[in-house]
Amino acid sequence: MEESRLRTYSPQTLAFLGDAVYSLYMREYVVSNANCPAHKLHEKTIKYVSAAAQARAIEGIEEGLTESERDVYRRGLNTKTANSAKNSSKEDYHKATGFEALIGWLRLKGDEDRIKELIEKAIEINGKI
Repeated sequence: MEESRLRTYSPQTLAFLGDAVYSLYMREYVVSNANCPAHKLHEKTIKYVSAAAQARAIEGIEEGLTESERDVYRRGLNTKTANSAKNSSKEDYHKATGFEALIGWLRLKGDEDRIKELIEKAIEINGKI
């Protein structure tokens, strides 16, 4: 997608997509490394997809982001959301929203290599299975 069109998407829309993309990547990672019952897979996946885990990941990744990526992250971080943090701090929830917005933006941009690179770093930060 063209950069000019990408700028028209709200951070919440980008985060909506990014949440699904990130979750799918993490589920694939967990399944490929742990062949076990579904409830155990879910427990292992939470280690990566919770707001706290995503906040830790972006804190470790943020320094290496490009200026454009930082802008998208900050837009997501600072967006007002209708949802509230259920099992995390408000700060972690906003960081996670920013991270998800970044992943959604990269997906629409068609930059799968960069998504994979950031996800590999997120796995390192939150610990491998």
